[in-house]
Amino acid sequence: MKVSYILPDGAMSTYRARSGDTLLDVALDNAVPGIKGQCGGGCTCCTCHCWIEPAWLATLDKPHQDELDLLAYAWGRTGDSRLACQVRLSEAHDGICVRVPQQQS
Repeated sequence: MKVSYILPDGAMSTYRARSGDTLLDVALDNAVPGIKGQCGGGCTCCTCHCWIEPAWLATLDKPHQDELDLLAYAWGRTGDSRLACQVRLSEAHDGICVRVPQQQS
């Protein structure tokens, strides 16, 4: 399956993913700028904050309370915000598109 990341400057890159990967796995495997995952995917930071393109939101599991609590601290949080470590991909997500927020200075 394919996953696309749109960077703050509008550049888009598309990568291969496997069912069961998280958006963080794919981002780290491909060195996507702006997706850090400092906690290693343990849902204890928000350095993998991203925005899911609206058309894909309904295909994802709802965020659990731990993720929602962390997202409260994410810079630029919107209704489309998710933590990439908490979005597990399946074949239904082939073509998903994710926006990477501008890094806060």
